[in-house]
Amino acid sequence: MEEKKENYNATSIQLLEGLEHVRLRPGMYIGSTGPTGLHHLVWEIVDNSIDEALAGFASHIEIEVLPDDVIRVTDNGRGMPVDIHPKTNRPAIEAIFTVLNAGGKFNNNVYKTSGGLHGVGASVVNALSEWLKVRVFRNGKIYEQEYSRGHILSDLKEYGTSTSTGSEVTFKADKEIFKEGTEYNFEILRNRVQQLAFLNKGLKMTIRDKRNDNNLEFVYQYEGGLVEYVSFLNNNKELVHPTIVYCDKVIDQITIEIAMQYNTTYTTSIYSFANNIKTTEGGTHEDGFKLALSRVISNYAKEHDMLKKDEQITGEDVREGLTAIISIKIPNPQFEGQTKTKLGNVEVRSLVSQTFGQILEDFLAEHPNEAKTIVEKCILAANARVAARKAKEATRRKSPLDSLGFASKLADCRSKDPSMSELYIVEGDSAGGSAKDGRESEFQAILPLRGKVLNVQKARLDKALGNKEILSLIQAIGAGIGEDFDISKARYHKVVIMTDADVDGDHICILLLTFFYRYMPKLIENGYIYVAKPPLYKAEYGKTVKYCYSDQELENYKKETVGKKLAIQRYKGLGEMDAEQLWETTMDPSVRTLTQVQLDDAILADQMFETLMGDEVEPRKKFIQENAQYASNLDV
Repeated sequence: MEEKKENYNATSIQLLEGLEHVRLRPGMYIGSTGPTGLHHLVWEIVDNSIDEALAGFASHIEIEVLPDDVIRVTDNGRGMPVDIHPKTNRPAIEAIFTVLNAGGKFNNNVYKTSGGLHGVGASVVNALSEWLKVRVFRNGKIYEQEYSRGHILSDLKEYGTSTSTGSEVTFKADKEIFKEGTEYNFEILRNRVQQLAFLNKGLKMTIRDKRNDNNLEFVYQYEGGLVEYVSFLNNNKELVHPTIVYCDKVIDQITIEIAMQYNTTYTTSIYSFANNIKTTEGGTHEDGFKLALSRVISNYAKEHDMLKKDEQITGEDVREGLTAIISIKIPNPQFEGQTKTKLGNVEVRSLVSQTFGQILEDFLAEHPNEAKTIVEKCILAANARVAARKAKEATRRKSPLDSLGFASKLADCRSKDPSMSELYIVEGDSAGGSAKDGRESEFQAILPLRGKVLNVQKARLDKALGNKEILSLIQAIGAGIGEDFDISKARYHKVVIMTDADVDGDHICILLLTFFYRYMPKLIENGYIYVAKPPLYKAEYGKTVKYCYSDQELENYKKETVGKKLAIQRYKGLGEMDAEQLWETTMDPSVRTLTQVQLDDAILADQMFETLMGDEVEPRKKFIQENAQYASNLDV
């Protein structure tokens, strides 16, 4: 381990520019003022504590959600500098919380690697908080200072003595900024805290929910790091080989940590991080890993005569059924774009490729039985890919009424502008007929499904392409599938799943969402997928008609119409509604209720789909038992 740098004081804090426009343009700094931005505030403070851990000074970080959704983050690091800064002649801690781009992470002598917003984190949190209080345990003393909306409320106070060191930041997000609300989702916080514990092996992380007498507490500490992370993600999956391939190297001050293991599914789960930041668009570290994986496995298959004539293993084949975590910690990360979702450091690609390639070569040589099983799975994937390629030719959509006839049941819209066009995927011919008659044909297309869609969680692409319902979907959308998918060719920017409001309808909806997530994830990422919410009841008295979309809404309406003789119809399916009713309840843009499907966390989504649609029965049974209490009918 590198020698710890003790010179963390006022001179470590470099001032780059003043705090400006954060409250005026908060989205520039935290992405949004909705729930995502609200939770981002927590991570900015937590990232500062993790920087202390990466520097070798903090070993325990505590995150608490207090009553009234106040956040408190505590670490046992060195404590923020409280001595006088030479430029401001004020305590250095003030610069951290009131000056944009002021922080120790600009000084490589203080932090070799860091995450967060490169110094803007603490000041942005202060600017967007109704109030913020910081306490520092340092020099055997306790210091405290209060702030509000970016301003200093009180001078730094010194009181009491302490034998411990560290920092404690407590803040309340500002309702003037976060108009959608300041209530934190504890599960989102807990999941990310656990992830950070996996990514920083040995670091102890505690999270507590102290709202409403909840008193929930979770403590995470993983000495195995990414090995334990991969094992966690592959839980409930059938494994191809028992031993997790693991790389943990430090080269030129860059830490390369990678863990991978194959399971028997047909999906790829590769997640990459740079300085603990999720690089959802990948980058040079992920490229280097994929290059090494493809090169080493292909070479092993050739050297051991495992390939038949004309057989060839590609990168797509070696990634099937793979769970892998790639974590890079680098002194000067270069992220492409404001959102930091893609690592751009060119030198990292070859460094990861060479380093991990050697580790994988050694693993295959030292574990011949596991190597044979891995390569055989890749060869099976290669054969399936060839079969899928032939089947894909049938999915090249030339027109709604193509010669193959698969998309002939599509009632297309007249508009050729994808941004104006909607595709309704409707369960059953009866509802499909009503939808066709009731739609606005200028911009609404209807695709009725006959029978249940194939569960693609349990099927390879070549089998999926043999399913007529899936072929119809692919052809109608017109953007290809899998690695060939091109979002720019999508013919509709609203794809609406419209199924019956019952268990079978929910199942079909989940099957369709599984298909889109596995083979057209860009549709979800770009916000093109929606779920329609049809009414459950029709309540009438006289000529007055009221549609109710939930049991609670019906009960409320009954109370409003006490004394009136209500005729109540419970819709068992969409087919019970005529064209006019379907339009005025579920398809008319001015009154309909659509839920946009969002993908906030790919890892959580992957686990959820595996739980709901995978081979293992027990996890699914447990999930239903634990969550049945939260829904009277399973609306998506």
